[in-house]
Amino acid sequence: MSKNIFSARKDFPILTQTVNDLPLVYLDNAATTQKPQCVIDAISNYYTTINANIHRGNHTLAVQATQAYEEVRKKVAKYINAPSPDEIIFTRGTTESVNLVAYSFGEAFVREGDEVIVSQLEHHSNYVPWELMCQRQGAIFRVIPFDKNGELDLQVFRGMLNEKTRLVAVNHVSNSLGTVNPIEEIIQLAHANNVPVLVDGAQSVQHIAHDVQAMGADFYAFSGHKMYGPMGVGVLYGKREWLEKMPPFLSGGEMIDQVTSTKVTFNILPYKFEAGTPNVAGVIGLGAAIDYINQFDFAQLQAYEDDLLAYGLELLRGIEGLNVYGNPKQRSAILPFNVEGIQHYDLGILLDAKGIAVRTGQHCTQPIMDALHIPGTVRASLALYNSREDLEALAHGIERVIHMIRR
Repeated sequence: MSKNIFSARKDFPILTQTVNDLPLVYLDNAATTQKPQCVIDAISNYYTTINANIHRGNHTLAVQATQAYEEVRKKVAKYINAPSPDEIIFTRGTTESVNLVAYSFGEAFVREGDEVIVSQLEHHSNYVPWELMCQRQGAIFRVIPFDKNGELDLQVFRGMLNEKTRLVAVNHVSNSLGTVNPIEEIIQLAHANNVPVLVDGAQSVQHIAHDVQAMGADFYAFSGHKMYGPMGVGVLYGKREWLEKMPPFLSGGEMIDQVTSTKVTFNILPYKFEAGTPNVAGVIGLGAAIDYINQFDFAQLQAYEDDLLAYGLELLRGIEGLNVYGNPKQRSAILPFNVEGIQHYDLGILLDAKGIAVRTGQHCTQPIMDALHIPGTVRASLALYNSREDLEALAHGIERVIHMIRR
């Protein structure tokens, strides 16, 4: 029997506290989600019972730690429906996962005059690594624009694809606008031109369907801390056919097969890309987070969050002088807005005084802000423990700030 979504809030101890003597309303989930007690307990249990370095020892604790770590690799593979755990690489987060591909794939497959395509909706973590890689390799960096609704222009994208295109990198969900990109169509168009695709799943893996085989993604990256897991751990899924051909990103321990003064050979997948001592506790915490999410019926969870999003949009659009950015056909978990006459940073500070946590600024998406001709936005973002009452508190808080400033 699936876990009741309406009981989820009590699983997160941090949400019971007050901020400025008011109940905490946490709406900064796109930046990081809070952690359920089971994740906190899993990390504590690792350090108190089986703390040891993995893959290197044959004593009891080392074996237990290694087994726990590798069990999470299997959980991740199952969670995103990867064909094999060997195609799951643990990293420090989405940023490192993207950089790994940018360096390794770029070194192996991108040459002067080649082209790489990203979108204007990207977080800097899936934009800058490709821009810098193109500079290193002498390649051409191309950007798919978005339209007035905050949706990618696929006609322009079709025209960009050619025999020089080496890779497309695009997010599934925009962290600034919440736009859900038509990722399957994008991948089909790219694959029709024999171009692999990297998908940034940081804002989607916890909210919407995430089957990498059905999607057709060649690479898929996400972070643990945005899906109720700990910070400092993430995942890169890559198709074996690409990972086998790519050189290692980092070198050192664990990723080595043999070393002599004249020759180095590398370990098998996935260890080829996991140099050094990994964040074992973080990986175990990620496994606990996946177990937690798996208690829910995912379709019901998505429907619940979609209902919250629609309710939040309705409330915000009813506030005079408030502008919600973007009007995509499908949006996920993100409410981006500004209020006329109030600087976004000031609004965030004044909402915090009322116990309401939102994010303000460019959200690491300067190309989006430049296209919208604004310096930044206020961003409220949702998670499974949020409620309609949280959104009502947000709307009421905004109205009180407007009244205070314009009085």
